[in-house]
Amino acid sequence: MKYVFINGKVLTGHENMVPEEKVIFVENGVISKIEDYGAGTAGYKVIDLGGKYIMPGLINMHIHIPASGKPKKGKTNYDALAKLLKFGVVRAVIKKMCASYIQDELLSGTTTVRAVGGVLDFDTDLRDKINDGKALGPRILAANYAISVPGGHMTGTVALPAHSVEEAVQMVEDLDKYKPDHIKLMITGGVLDAVVPGEPGVLKMPPEYVKAACDKAHELGYKVAAHVESNEGMVVALKNGVDTIEHGGKSSEETTALFKEKGAALISTISPALPFAVMDQAVTGLSDTDLINGKALYENIIDGVKAALAAGIPVGLGTDVGCPYITHYNMWRELVFYTKCCNVSNAFALYSATLLNATIAGIDKITGSIDMGKSADLIVTEGNPLEDLHTLRDVKMVMFKGKMIDNSKLKKMPEVEKALDLVESRI
Repeated sequence: MKYVFINGKVLTGHENMVPEEKVIFVENGVISKIEDYGAGTAGYKVIDLGGKYIMPGLINMHIHIPASGKPKKGKTNYDALAKLLKFGVVRAVIKKMCASYIQDELLSGTTTVRAVGGVLDFDTDLRDKINDGKALGPRILAANYAISVPGGHMTGTVALPAHSVEEAVQMVEDLDKYKPDHIKLMITGGVLDAVVPGEPGVLKMPPEYVKAACDKAHELGYKVAAHVESNEGMVVALKNGVDTIEHGGKSSEETTALFKEKGAALISTISPALPFAVMDQAVTGLSDTDLINGKALYENIIDGVKAALAAGIPVGLGTDVGCPYITHYNMWRELVFYTKCCNVSNAFALYSATLLNATIAGIDKITGSIDMGKSADLIVTEGNPLEDLHTLRDVKMVMFKGKMIDNSKLKKMPEVEKALDLVESRI
């Protein structure tokens, strides 16, 4: 189908975007022409936007596909989950859940996701089915399972442990068989698996493991993303070849210098840290240790983002879907939190979630902005997100690779929406 969008206000996704009165032509899945009002539309299906705003689909740089974000009390028993994964029926159920969850990303206006830790090879399997038209979902940049260490972050679920340098290298080679889009390392601990106050950012993966895994990944043509929640972890990650720091921590002159020297980027994930920091403990069910660690992580992430922005280090945005209260349909909230917590403009937040995220991911020639020749990954909102990002909460139209997507079936969790609205009011 050939489409032409008329009477819309175009936000291109570029850093200094302002609403433009343009006509957008879509043909063979790509943006074929962008012309001034009044351009001829013969041969195209006309979509009259009636003054609505059209922009690139959002890009979520940090998700875990096999989880919904539905809140639960108490810690997850990772050992028990790892044992369950040995059963074929369990794996089949998880695959079905992944296919359902990933649809919510697309229906809510996120047309590209970067999966950074999943179950076995499920991420690449789902990516390939979507690419082949056998499943509905956004563009997936897949990692499959992350590489961790015994006792490391998420070991047994979305990460598997390396017991030696040689095994870390072998795991990268094993992942290469599935042709992932990047490799993920779990270098430090995390809030949800910490057992003592102050533990989330404790270094878990030895530096020599990090270097060996990064060297092999780079040799095979992959960039490396790393879960890191401390300055110590960032130093180890950056010195040994990691390309993107996921989450981050309180910054230092050394980490700033390393970011610049290595050309690395920071992926901010404010969404999962905020509930720990501002929600009532009675509601979240967090232990005292979780609360202490969560608040510290939130403060350190904000410190790290502000330091990176001040130093001109690229900062991408992701939600860390799978953490409690973090769903597959709330990428728009990460933009809101970014503006409120880090003092950036709505325009900069929208640019960060589109073209800048695409650039960090290495797909800016394909998507991320409204430019001729790029994939027709487009969303439409009633209002102007440059004035109010909340208009992204209710996306009126979604197009992915030139195909119109029926997003009327998106279902949300009312209890989560209510809780997150309260979180925002407390920032």
